[in-house]
Amino acid sequence: MPCCLVLVVLLFPRVVLVLMFLLTNYLQRAYDNFLLPLLGFFFLPLTTVVYAWLVNNRHPIDGIYLVALIIAVVIDVGGLGGGEYHRRRR
Repeated sequence: MPCCLVLVVLLFPRVVLVLMFLLTNYLQRAYDNFLLPLLGFFFLPLTTVVYAWLVNNRHPIDGIYLVALIIAVVIDVGGLGGGEYHRRRR
């Protein structure tokens, strides 16, 4: 079951963010205001989810957890840049 949850988060991070906002207070506990999760929704959705998970589970942002956060950033930025690469190739 946890593998399926990770797959859903990886495939649909924006849907997960909306559900987290509507059904839990995960984002409110992780972020002081509404602006950062809103910007995260548009630009770095997976990073926003991973950071909220780290803060809510009281994991330190170092070691393996820092690696998980960096991987989330790389996945998010890779998704943004991939479209530009294919557009230029045409």
